[in-house]
Amino acid sequence: MSDVSIRLQGVELNYTIYSSRAQSLRHVAMDMAVGGRLFKGSGDMVVVRAIDQLSFELNQGDRLGIMGHNGSGKTTLLKIMAGVFDPNRGHIEVRGKISSMIDIGHGADHEANAIDNVKMLAALRQVPNKQIPSLIEEVLEFSDLGAFAYLPIKTYSAGMVMRLLFAVSTSLEPDILLLDEWIGAGDAGFVEKASKRMNDMVHSAKIVVLASHAESLIRSVSNKLLVLDKGRATYFGDCAAYFAERDANAGTAPAPVHTNSPERV
Repeated sequence: MSDVSIRLQGVELNYTIYSSRAQSLRHVAMDMAVGGRLFKGSGDMVVVRAIDQLSFELNQGDRLGIMGHNGSGKTTLLKIMAGVFDPNRGHIEVRGKISSMIDIGHGADHEANAIDNVKMLAALRQVPNKQIPSLIEEVLEFSDLGAFAYLPIKTYSAGMVMRLLFAVSTSLEPDILLLDEWIGAGDAGFVEKASKRMNDMVHSAKIVVLASHAESLIRSVSNKLLVLDKGRATYFGDCAAYFAERDANAGTAPAPVHTNSPERV
């Protein structure tokens, strides 16, 4: 196994719904085309299994695309990899420094100015103190906030806040990059600049995991593919091979291949 890696073994994550309406919620959810698998718990409780028995391994050089309909578990899986959620069962081992573009605003203080927010967000990401002055300079230059850098971010427009948080999140050089969709909002000039930075990060990171609905993006970035359905893997393996077989069969996805290797689910 390489120095930088992600390994999941039998990972499960459950959400529990406690409600006097749990049973009716269960029936409504059963009729939906999205969401995890549901189970009746004890008492007035319904369990939603968002991630169900996932096992795979990623090593240096892997670019994993994650596909699936809304509610299939893509973002939940990213949050497990990022350490936001702990699985109820199974084991996950992550070796390497992670940068997550899942919830880039986590830890931001809207009463503080941009400079203080960079310091706080850097501390959350365990950036060494000696690197913070240069990080502040880089973030302010990239986000182009001007004099607003000294005002509370509650006075910013939504676009300005997004530029600041994006700049902080992408100013570090991670071993592992986790992405939930791609930057696509903001003025045209910033989107172009942000897209270039994202491409640079994808090329420099040792492992990339990208969850997206955009098939063209998945195909252009990924060398491996994970397809999720209600928290379960229906395919894990070579990305190009999946789409080649699917396209050859007029849109019919290939059946998952089961082996003893962690390269397959």
